[in-house]
Amino acid sequence: MIRTLVVDDDFRVAGIHAARLAKVEGFECVGEVYTAAAAREAINRLHPDLLLLDVHLPDENGISLLRSLHATGAQIDCIIITAARDLATVRSAMSSGAVYYLVKPFSFDQLRAQLEAYRRWREELESSSTADQATVDSLYNLRRPATQPPARAPRLQPTMQKVFDAVRAAQQPIGAADIADQLGVSRPTAQRYLGALERKNLIALELSYGSTGRPINSYTIK
Repeated sequence: MIRTLVVDDDFRVAGIHAARLAKVEGFECVGEVYTAAAAREAINRLHPDLLLLDVHLPDENGISLLRSLHATGAQIDCIIITAARDLATVRSAMSSGAVYYLVKPFSFDQLRAQLEAYRRWREELESSSTADQATVDSLYNLRRPATQPPARAPRLQPTMQKVFDAVRAAQQPIGAADIADQLGVSRPTAQRYLGALERKNLIALELSYGSTGRPINSYTIK
């Protein structure tokens, strides 16, 4: 099992990541922490193989944490999970040794694909003692998620198709209220079709939290 520590400043989001991780074969969540200081303590105590690491932590930048861990010789891999989209942060993550960078919000399928790619890469790395160029090329390729053939366009009832098209056209996760406004239907109707599309595994539910602390459902294309 690949022992994984989740590091995120929001305990609710950390819980979501941990629950998703538990659904991926070969991975075990050994803890959830919410600060860089707590991450250091947990790493020393739990010796995880992998970090799911947020950038914006209350006491230290996550990439700074990653650099300091590697500077002390810690043998730990890291997938960055963050809302930061600027290329400077992406470059810093890459140069600091992150094996991948996932931009929030992301679907469970995106996370699973990257974790599975990481697992294949790790298994291949551990099975080789020396490497020729072909082995090196294979190891770098294994860090990328396997590509899937394009799926056939689903045949849907007309209103459901309009809801699906609205989610697909959105530049970010979209909720039932926005769908209702776009299509001129009631919010419960929009929510009913969104729920049906999620059950068909055509869209993914993303949870965010507003100022009230209650979860807000929004949806994105898979």
